[in-house]
Amino acid sequence: MATTKLEMDILSILCEDARISAEKIAAMLNADEEQVRACISKLEDENVIIKYRTLVDWEKVDDDKVEAWIEVRVSPQKNEGFDAIAERITGYPEVRSVYLMSGGYDLMVRIEGNNLKNVAMFVARHLSTIDGVISTATHFLLKSYKRDGVVLVDKKGDKRQAVTLWRKG
Repeated sequence: MATTKLEMDILSILCEDARISAEKIAAMLNADEEQVRACISKLEDENVIIKYRTLVDWEKVDDDKVEAWIEVRVSPQKNEGFDAIAERITGYPEVRSVYLMSGGYDLMVRIEGNNLKNVAMFVARHLSTIDGVISTATHFLLKSYKRDGVVLVDKKGDKRQAVTLWRKG
């Protein structure tokens, strides 16, 4: 599908703010509002726009979920390459994303669990037992500083603790 400049501009704006109205997009692009609405509808119909998302800073919410990134080395399947294994991995509800990568491993899998043990058990019982999976390396997310282009760290004020030197006598 050939994407027009207007469609690309609309996509860029919606990626920054999915709640922005067609009226505001039209004003930003000096375009006709109905044309913008028609472009958005076409992009949705063609599954270019798949879903609208909200970016949440989960550290500000009382949520104990654990996020992990798992490097997976696999042996590609005959006539299917990496797709068959990736498709199988995507079927698990814990799996949030699966990417084919270049480098030292083949797939990057992002999962969410209720705790570290849930994630470890998922890797041990499900992911590592899939035919064709050679090895896994799990990395737990400790803190997000920037996500999807948005800085999450509150820069208001210096939050370092004051250090006082105390000398006897």
